[in-house]
Amino acid sequence: MKTLGEFIVERQAEYPGATGELSGILSSIRLSAKIIHRDINRAGLTQDILGVSGDENIQGETQMKLDVFANETMKKALIARGDVAGFASEEDDTFVAFDTERGRNAKYILMTDPLDGSSNIDVNVSVGTIFSIYKRVSPIGSPVTMDDFLQPGRKQVAAGYVTYGSSTMLVYTTGNGVNGFTYDPSLGLFILSHPNMKMPYEGKYYSINEGQYLKFPDGVKKFIKFCQEEDKPTGRPYSSRYIGSLVSDFHRNLLKGGIYIYPTTKSHPNGKLRLLYEGNPMAFLAEQAGGMATDGKNAILDIKPTELHQRVPFFVGSTAMVKKAGELIEAFGG
Repeated sequence: MKTLGEFIVERQAEYPGATGELSGILSSIRLSAKIIHRDINRAGLTQDILGVSGDENIQGETQMKLDVFANETMKKALIARGDVAGFASEEDDTFVAFDTERGRNAKYILMTDPLDGSSNIDVNVSVGTIFSIYKRVSPIGSPVTMDDFLQPGRKQVAAGYVTYGSSTMLVYTTGNGVNGFTYDPSLGLFILSHPNMKMPYEGKYYSINEGQYLKFPDGVKKFIKFCQEEDKPTGRPYSSRYIGSLVSDFHRNLLKGGIYIYPTTKSHPNGKLRLLYEGNPMAFLAEQAGGMATDGKNAILDIKPTELHQRVPFFVGSTAMVKKAGELIEAFGG
């Protein structure tokens, strides 16, 4: 058995210029995941972490108590190690500069959706944590600036997610493939369980909230009908699977093959998912596993962000399915 800690040290040795900061950040994420795992697994036993917090985030969405808890847990773990210069979260209005001597001299910044799908907690459905790491572009020794966070996804040096389900798994990439680690609570360790993960080129699942069908662009409607048509040579109809938690839907499609779609709608003309906290990290993972991610037309990783909480339409998954969706959007609009 190879632990996450052993794997991180082993991979660090592959990069002669590595000085340990990135490994330290991944260790902070590992610790955060253990703490969040613990509290999610006792959510049904205590009311202090269930339900709404009474606040809204900057997008006007109601924050769950566990959103706030997960956000503060990650922030504290990163501050304690001092390996990042700044932190941005879906739950905070703006970025946080870690303005200490060690923070000002750190090379990296981290962005996160600390608890994706948190509205599912009350009904015991899988949720997750998403993270994305970049090298800062501002001068070392000074506080971070907005430019450090508004970098295109191609600049990511690492990204990943933790899924808290029937088992807790941490999946990540540093640009050299995707590897998955399953948490063994009896040992308190993440164990390498899914080395070199690959997303099937052809998929058999499509994940979209079909309850919003009437609000979808014509190209997306055409793609849904394509998925539902009977065609034995291509294995259609495909199966519809939608959990409503991006991490969970993405994880299934990564393992089994499929596509996840959150398109533009009449109520969300720019899409709903956040480019920096959800789109970019999942797109990086998808491409590293042999999959594809677009906004329906353009590669997600090539989009230049203009604001911290920028929204984007999102099509991610098996390459053949994402390409087909793109063809129908080009032909019919979307």
